[in-house]
Amino acid sequence: MIRLLLVHDACLVRSVLAEWLRREPGLGVWDTPWRTAPGRVRSVRPDVCAADLDCDDAYGIPPLGEVGPRGTGPAPPGLLVLATAHRPGLLKRALEEGALGYVDKASPPDRLVHAIRRVAEGKRFVDDSLGFGFLKAAEMPLTRRELSVLTLAAEGASVAEIAGSLHLSHGTVRNYMAAITRKTGARNRIDAIRISQGEGWL
Repeated sequence: MIRLLLVHDACLVRSVLAEWLRREPGLGVWDTPWRTAPGRVRSVRPDVCAADLDCDDAYGIPPLGEVGPRGTGPAPPGLLVLATAHRPGLLKRALEEGALGYVDKASPPDRLVHAIRRVAEGKRFVDDSLGFGFLKAAEMPLTRRELSVLTLAAEGASVAEIAGSLHLSHGTVRNYMAAITRKTGARNRIDAIRISQGEGWL
């Protein structure tokens, strides 16, 4: 029996998908929104965590590190993400957090089931349709920390709010913003956000 935890913030989508997956032989399925996902990982102890990369909380940054193979606990789950090719920034985050499975949200449901079984075996699964997204992710000039800073800035957070959220000093946040502006070829913070959103990094 593969113990699966499905993480998705859209209640209707999550409920329907979880119910459909429960019909599959050999799958035990639990589901949760992102805000309660870390606690559910600790209580359910799943073999696989299938997580939607779109997150309503934390300024849209999914806390992948708390639900994947680098999380806490004696036997952290294999991480599988539901993604789209036009959000390469999120694909890059998932890759850095050690995700094994990458399923395109536009794929048929049986692809998800196949991916779950592959990840449960410790094997990699990548939808071919996400190849372009991975190419874009490889070209992305921003570091993971810079992306975190810019994501918060794009949501309207002030320097003080960004510093508090990421446990950084105000000066460090300003240095990151200066590096982001330089790397993106932007004129200012607003322009850097516009360029990054246009490229799908945010």
